[in-house]
Amino acid sequence: MATMLVTGGTGTLGRLVTERLRASGHEVRVLSRHAQPYAVDLRKGGPGLDAAMVGVDTVVHCASSPNGGDEEAARHLIAAARGAGVRHLVFISIVGVDRVPFGYYRGKLAVERLVEESGLGWTVLRATQFHDLLARVSGALARLPVVLLPARVQDQPIEVAEVADRLTELAGGEPAGRVADMGGPEVRTFDSLTRAYLKATGRRRLVVSVPLWGRAYRAFRSGGHLAPEQTVGRGTFEEYLDRRFGHRS
Repeated sequence: MATMLVTGGTGTLGRLVTERLRASGHEVRVLSRHAQPYAVDLRKGGPGLDAAMVGVDTVVHCASSPNGGDEEAARHLIAAARGAGVRHLVFISIVGVDRVPFGYYRGKLAVERLVEESGLGWTVLRATQFHDLLARVSGALARLPVVLLPARVQDQPIEVAEVADRLTELAGGEPAGRVADMGGPEVRTFDSLTRAYLKATGRRRLVVSVPLWGRAYRAFRSGGHLAPEQTVGRGTFEEYLDRRFGHRS
């Protein structure tokens, strides 16, 4: 069994990956800004990061921030991993980062390139958006009496536990480069997904789809963030909603 380090190990995905790796018998170190004894801000790096990396065989990089800084964090992580002689770096990315000119996606693509050029053994997995994220977005939109959605946009949400299972499998194997994408079981309109959320949470809202503009919107509308040929996920959005909000229905 190997010593592994999971960045973002207290987050939605990283927590599940950590649990699965430990259940498989690996020694796992959790690195995040507030998790002792490896409380490190990757955007700053420093001696704490170097200390956390000593003796590590595999790094699973789940940490990410929608507020930016992912590239800087990846540079610090890769430098520390190289210095410690890490054998394998596994990175979770997003389907469509090379097709959708959206700021957060551009950052993910830049990190992919840093990983590929790191000189380390590496594996990159891209997945579609998690059910959890779609529920958070729907909840934020539903705070208003009218829910405004981008017209003619679809999504393909996937169960985060299934992605955690795949990352655990990849971390326990040899570096594999860019592996096959993971997509959720259904490609659905934003409208139908949002209405499913509203029904599950017992909210009555007027839902209106409005056309937007810009390159990113056109890319989303054309399905650049989807993986229709990789519908490997099994858990549906309704099943996720039933687990989380079933008592409210």
